[in-house]
Amino acid sequence: MTTRSAVSPGTAVSPARVEALRILCRVEEDQAFADLALEAALERAKLPPRDRALTTELVYGTLRWQRRLDWILAPHSRRRIERLDPWVRNLLRLTAYQLQLLDKVPAWAAVNEAVALAKRRAEGQAAPFINAVLRSLTRSGGELPPLPADPVEALATRLSFPSWLARRWARRFGLEEAERLMTALNERPPVTVRVNLLTCSRDILIERLSQEEEVKASPTALAPEGLVLESPGPAFRFKAFKEGWFTLQDEGSMLIGHLLAPSPGETVADVCAAPGTKTTHLAALMQNSGKVVAMDPHAGRLRLVARSAARLRVRIVQCRGGSAEILAPKFKGAFDRVLVDAPCSNLGVLRRNPDVKWRRTESALWTLSNRQQAILEAAASICRPGGTLVYATCSLEPEENEAVVFPFLEIHPEWRLDLPAKFPTPLEQPGVLRCLPHRHGTDGFTAFRLRKS
Repeated sequence: MTTRSAVSPGTAVSPARVEALRILCRVEEDQAFADLALEAALERAKLPPRDRALTTELVYGTLRWQRRLDWILAPHSRRRIERLDPWVRNLLRLTAYQLQLLDKVPAWAAVNEAVALAKRRAEGQAAPFINAVLRSLTRSGGELPPLPADPVEALATRLSFPSWLARRWARRFGLEEAERLMTALNERPPVTVRVNLLTCSRDILIERLSQEEEVKASPTALAPEGLVLESPGPAFRFKAFKEGWFTLQDEGSMLIGHLLAPSPGETVADVCAAPGTKTTHLAALMQNSGKVVAMDPHAGRLRLVARSAARLRVRIVQCRGGSAEILAPKFKGAFDRVLVDAPCSNLGVLRRNPDVKWRRTESALWTLSNRQQAILEAAASICRPGGTLVYATCSLEPEENEAVVFPFLEIHPEWRLDLPAKFPTPLEQPGVLRCLPHRHGTDGFTAFRLRKS
């Protein structure tokens, strides 16, 4: 490579970019979850607020637009992008994201920092190559390569989704609606919080956040206890959060608790409870009266439920370690209401977890379905006659939803879909909630409310 780097050896590199690159490599090479890797890195690095925000933006933005970035970079690299060293590939993606999709970073600064980062590694052997690719990209003036001829492949490339997922959504929703869904899932998600009605009202929290944090909050459109915060920074650091006045929760997730609609004094089970966001919501809806048994097979994650309950001043949650299948024989017919927030593909929450779309495969959906069926069978056995069960996933895929619930209803005639007495928003059909990001502005959720005769 004859192109020489114009950067000097002493060029400073932003700690945000150093951390973002490290996290992206962990996600690709170690299969780390981006949210957990980011949280750990920010805690370790002790970055100032501005660098924390930039690190978060670079990590999620690069993962969100990964396929599109590879498409943009390909004409400028003499080597195939997928054959590059992961560290080099992620540095190119990270910088291309800044050049193509962020408008606050000057092109020269992004390129210079990338080359400076490359010079720090392996005696700088990759620096000339990285410099050449990025300067070629900047010289192109934003001109994009041709898209694939196939319209679904073109859509998947342009909006950065795996081909298998774009193809199945195009079949189900049609090409135009699939594009709207994918566009919505590429948006930066709003910061939504659930007001802890055991502690305060929505209006009182709005006033407190305005005074203490200078953060503007407005009511959510669907969930009656939800707020959307404008440019809040890390809300979990707010004094009101630490004192249990609110918790972070997507508006679609809040609707799951309202679909189950527990009443004060009832006995309720949450069979996949960790980390406790929905568990504590159920307790709040019950006005801290009755009992919520939180079950989860992972002891470490179950501790998060107890910690969340303590912070939110919830007194009626009892934690029980173990899976639904193991614990069910001890609780046959014991509960008025049961929530199954089933482990799933998480393909409905790609706004918040963009790395998920690159780690899932279509064939894995049926594997998840088998596990979900077993959990639903066990959960149904602990619900009393006349009781209510809600099966929910943060997925829009039929294998994890209709293919689990409808066969269950066929072999269990004592169960039927059930319409709640009241609900904050229209349901897709009686007893079925479907939150679509491009229609409702929430994460993607599917939920079924069932009643046992």
